[in-house]
Amino acid sequence: MSARPLSTTLKGAQGEAAAAAWLESRGWTVRERNFRCLAGEIDLIAQREDVVAFVEVKAWRSVPAEDLGRAVGTRKRRRISRAAGLYLERHPELDGAHLRFDVVFLGGQEGPRHIPGAFSGEGID
Repeated sequence: MSARPLSTTLKGAQGEAAAAAWLESRGWTVRERNFRCLAGEIDLIAQREDVVAFVEVKAWRSVPAEDLGRAVGTRKRRRISRAAGLYLERHPELDGAHLRFDVVFLGGQEGPRHIPGAFSGEGID
């Protein structure tokens, strides 16, 4: 009997948990996982000192370098940016923090790849 493939939701949850653990091992505090609102969803919101990162997690088997720039499309960026704006409205204690939009890629033999400031927040950052 062969193993059943994991659902996309389960794979995503496992990837987000792995990315959260990886970020925490590097000194980040994960403030929130799967922040959802009408504007969109943010996989992870992490903070280290005065930097708050809105993190998109991509769990792929392999990540060719030429595909990194296309991993988070314009529409997805806008949704993440709008969701980040709503998150910040709900958390005034973050006023003055340095904001960034990061991507963490999981998969491949090289391990996690963290791209700080992977895209602009269109008026957020």
